[in-house]
Amino acid sequence: MGSRRDPAGATYHRPVADDAAPAFQDLYPEHLAHCYGCGRLNEHGYHIRTRWDGEESVTRFTPSPFHTAVPGLVYGGLLASLVDCHSTGTAAAALYRADGRAMDDPEAPLHRCVTGTLTVRFAHPTPLGPELEIRGLVTAVRGRKVTVASRVLVNGEVTVDAEAICLDLPGSFAP
Repeated sequence: MGSRRDPAGATYHRPVADDAAPAFQDLYPEHLAHCYGCGRLNEHGYHIRTRWDGEESVTRFTPSPFHTAVPGLVYGGLLASLVDCHSTGTAAAALYRADGRAMDDPEAPLHRCVTGTLTVRFAHPTPLGPELEIRGLVTAVRGRKVTVASRVLVNGEVTVDAEAICLDLPGSFAP
């Protein structure tokens, strides 16, 4: 996906995608595609890209040197933000799956989720440098509420565990 510069001039790498298929976030309508973490229309955002990998969702992201907490470690706020956006994207995709519809189905209802609750547990320090893999598993779909258990892995080791309760935006939501 290449690298780019942030407004302060530091170079960072955009998320790495394994699959040529559209990511969940690629299918959000324009009026709902401005999120800092996952919005494709936010020029300063992370632009995470989430896809199904069987029953799990997966996102990959490589933090840049300015995403530091202390030398050599990733800032915890970034990790929480990545898990947050990964979880809401997964939740929206899960609602489409529950409806038996593709995410690019133009028929109502449109699903786009926000975070109701996010619990993040930092299991181990996350080293700065390697690619992060964020994986999510939908544990419950109840009406417009979706629960997603996510974890951040570095070279196969879990550094963060999280649970998000995501809420489907009401159909009347508009900017």
